[in-house]
Amino acid sequence: MRADGIPDRDLRQTEDAAAQEVTTSLLAASRLIVALSVRALADVDETLTLPQLRTLVVLADRAPLKLSDLATELGVNPSTALRMADRLATAGLLARQPNPDSRREQLVRLTPAGHDLVRTVMDRRHAEIAELVRHLPEADRAGLVRALRALTAAARDTYPDSPDHPGLRLG
Repeated sequence: MRADGIPDRDLRQTEDAAAQEVTTSLLAASRLIVALSVRALADVDETLTLPQLRTLVVLADRAPLKLSDLATELGVNPSTALRMADRLATAGLLARQPNPDSRREQLVRLTPAGHDLVRTVMDRRHAEIAELVRHLPEADRAGLVRALRALTAAARDTYPDSPDHPGLRLG
């Protein structure tokens, strides 16, 4: 029992219900962002998948990478990364080059076409999200920024070694 007379069990139930409401809202927002990403990608290239786009985005931020490092960044096994690289190279979006530090390894990087595709898809996604945000009242925008920054910080604290949370980019 708390000092204010509220039983601990009732407080936990209230906190659990609030956490569930936040979780449900975040999942709905996540589905919205994925849908916007799918639409932006389909507008640019109907043949690419979201995992392929994610691969290109990783390479846009961190290339050149060894295939093993790309697999680690993507959280997949090396054979999956190799197949993904093969498909993207065939599409002209990714190039391979020998690793100057090890002749047994190759480095992968985006081609100019790969960079253009990533930029175009991200610009379209940004524009759609910006349009949604413009419809929010100013107070909701400020609250959303604070909440998303807190969520991103919690992710960094909870999963410090994950490449999936480089920070909340507001620009």
